[in-house]
Amino acid sequence: MKFGILLTLIFIGLSSYGQFKLTKLDSSSLPISVKYAGHIINASAWTDSLGLNFVVTSETGRIYSKAQDEGDSFNAYLYAYHYTIKNDSCKLIWHIYDFNKDCDLDLDLYFIDKTFAVTDLDKNGIAEVWVMYKNSCHGDVSPVPTKIIMYEGTKKYALRGESRVKISATDYVGGSYTLDENFKAGPAIFRQYSEKLWAQNKIEKWHR
Repeated sequence: MKFGILLTLIFIGLSSYGQFKLTKLDSSSLPISVKYAGHIINASAWTDSLGLNFVVTSETGRIYSKAQDEGDSFNAYLYAYHYTIKNDSCKLIWHIYDFNKDCDLDLDLYFIDKTFAVTDLDKNGIAEVWVMYKNSCHGDVSPVPTKIIMYEGTKKYALRGESRVKISATDYVGGSYTLDENFKAGPAIFRQYSEKLWAQNKIEKWHR
């Protein structure tokens, strides 16, 4: 897709109601100035009061690290990038980088399916970008560290917790979380959205 055609589609995608319509992209339709590492999981563009926006989330999956006495170990890396383009100038607004290294057990580092979102919950014309992911190296069925990260412009909001695990027909462990100070002090609608997203995705399924 030519970049000029892409720009037209993105600007058409901004509805008159002020809600952001995303244009889904792939590696071939991203501007060359939008840099990222890993394999694309989500790539989207939209316009808001910041201008033309591009967000890319990406992962490496398991990468061989080294041989150990009792087996091999692996690394994994996870990324998210938010760029804006104004007057042909590309600027990185924020960047998420997380990793897990030298894991010789079950390595989980991935974005949770269907949790990526771009919203304007407070209707201020600046998009909120949401991602949710797991990060653990484990050999049992214990709860897995899980995060929700949201950015509005350059301001970061974080919910950190652990997945909820079924250990019998009726019993569960885990599922707790904490909100950071930005979530606590920010608009109530941000907290409500994060807690709903958590409730919908907190149960551990042990597969992607």
